[in-house]
Amino acid sequence: MTKQIQAMLLLLALLGLPYNAAANSEDTAANVLRVALPAAAWSMTQYLKDDDGSTQFYYSFATTIASTVVLKAVITKNRPDGSDNDAFPSGHTSMAFQGAAFLQRRYGWEYGAPAYALATYVGYSRVNNDHHNSSDVLAGALIGIAASYYFAEPFYGVQVTPIAGINGVGMQFSATW
Repeated sequence: MTKQIQAMLLLLALLGLPYNAAANSEDTAANVLRVALPAAAWSMTQYLKDDDGSTQFYYSFATTIASTVVLKAVITKNRPDGSDNDAFPSGHTSMAFQGAAFLQRRYGWEYGAPAYALATYVGYSRVNNDHHNSSDVLAGALIGIAASYYFAEPFYGVQVTPIAGINGVGMQFSATW
């Protein structure tokens, strides 16, 4: 698939998502970041001419969107502001965290840390503006992170991943060459 067709498909997918007029600047920022973070992740694959990463991005992005849409259709949960019953999971948060997790998983914490901070702000704003409660946002974040961790592989160098389990905590080191 050519780069132009890939870019057009991604743009159409992002534009096809529901968009509500923002009531305040926090809502506006969340609306922008839910698109900007996945777009930044995809752009990084293009900038680095990372064809494998591009494919991995598409899989993780599509999985995130599909999972979110299916769960919203199956689970009826009212929003705290009473506007509708599509609260679970947070789509803004799932998209934002998909982009952040992809950047971190594929390219490392130097890209992932700022992206996670922005994604966290998206989740905060969704709760603060009564669009979601914490469980909606947490579920959205987990969907985006899980999809990116499942499909994305480290691009280069050494990756360090924290591990926590019932029997303790640790660090996992992996290297690619």
